[in-house]
Amino acid sequence: MALPEVGEFSEAIAALRSVDTLAIPLGPGAPGGLLHALGDSTPADRFDDLRVFGALLPDLYSIFTRPSVHLKSGFFGPAERFLRDTGADIDFVPADFRRFETVLHRLRPRVVAVAGAMPVDGRVSLSLHAGAFTDLIADVIADPDRVLIVECSPHFPHTIGAGEYAHSLSVSDIDHLVVSERVPLNLADVVPSDAERKIAEIAVSFIHDGCTIQTGIGGIPTQVADRLATGDGGDYGIHSEMFTTGLMRLHQAGKVTNRKGTEFDGFSVTTFAAGEPELYEWLDGNRDVRFLPVGIVNSPEIIARNRNMVSINGAMAVDLSGQVIADSVAGKQFSGIGGHEDFVSGPGLSDNGRSLVCLPSTTMVNGTMVSRIMGRLPLGTVVTTPRHQVDVIITEFGAAEIAGLSISERAHALARISHPDFREELLATADVWPSD
Repeated sequence: MALPEVGEFSEAIAALRSVDTLAIPLGPGAPGGLLHALGDSTPADRFDDLRVFGALLPDLYSIFTRPSVHLKSGFFGPAERFLRDTGADIDFVPADFRRFETVLHRLRPRVVAVAGAMPVDGRVSLSLHAGAFTDLIADVIADPDRVLIVECSPHFPHTIGAGEYAHSLSVSDIDHLVVSERVPLNLADVVPSDAERKIAEIAVSFIHDGCTIQTGIGGIPTQVADRLATGDGGDYGIHSEMFTTGLMRLHQAGKVTNRKGTEFDGFSVTTFAAGEPELYEWLDGNRDVRFLPVGIVNSPEIIARNRNMVSINGAMAVDLSGQVIADSVAGKQFSGIGGHEDFVSGPGLSDNGRSLVCLPSTTMVNGTMVSRIMGRLPLGTVVTTPRHQVDVIITEFGAAEIAGLSISERAHALARISHPDFREELLATADVWPSD
């Protein structure tokens, strides 16, 4: 199969009907060149009704500003929030990352478009994303009435899977292979605040030699990874939904042995990767990191089998019962559920696992400081992770180990790690919790 010239998207675009359904992967797996071409190189009346399922768009694409194009997103990022706030037809699908597989099977998109590395020996690596698309792609390949589009770029790393999960496609199974010069999203490390540095210091105290680690993106996970990379400990394993620049640095420091005690020993496990350009160069051909479907990586039962599993997740707010709000603000969608509940609950299914939910004690709202430890959740608040899953909550003022505590005990423990300006009021609320 001769590769098309860079930018030749016309045949792939022509495969889409005026009324059609399209699925694209989360963030790093989205075919960015194709999406730009759909909006920039097609007439305004090209689509009468195009319905798209995606998540965490890595860029703004003009195709989603058309009134005839409808986007269902499983995870909001800056692009989705901008599109929503400027009037685009976009809606949120409440589903954790594992359930994207079920959602996609039910939606049964006729066209699936994904990003990949350049072909090698007749196969295309799916590069930075496995996610919920492994089974979906197989279904599309097996159905002659459905269409598979793969956008390849020389800037995307060649990565591999493990066992029966090859994380690659035969070129012969691809209906339309397009080539672009698209580069992966440059997700720079976030500079941590003083509060985040203190939280990371507390979080690291829960991690000892031999722990298996999960982190995400943000100032706290970055600080945790950096402290582990430069610290005295080691013999760590990695089992993480997202593979980040910080986890790469942990590898580079020689601190990762991946003796996790599972069938995935010897390599780090992830389902997608995002970070700085150095990360993508390091991942290219690197057998120390394997990309597996989200149903494997985010399974709480599989997470629990890892030796001394420690997960590190964020939150926007927590109430005194331990309910965690991590994906919305005052009921308005901000991000997504992702793997939050899976990686909070998974470690709790083992005797030696720990789950850390980290958040600064306060935030500013319209110039006023408010507590992120709340006595009662405001009307309309949407809970991301229920109280019975939660183990440890950490702010810059300490750690509340609430698993196994009664309602009253956990309320007092959480009030004690709130900001001093709000602590007295929260302790008073805890004194009468939950009968007030």
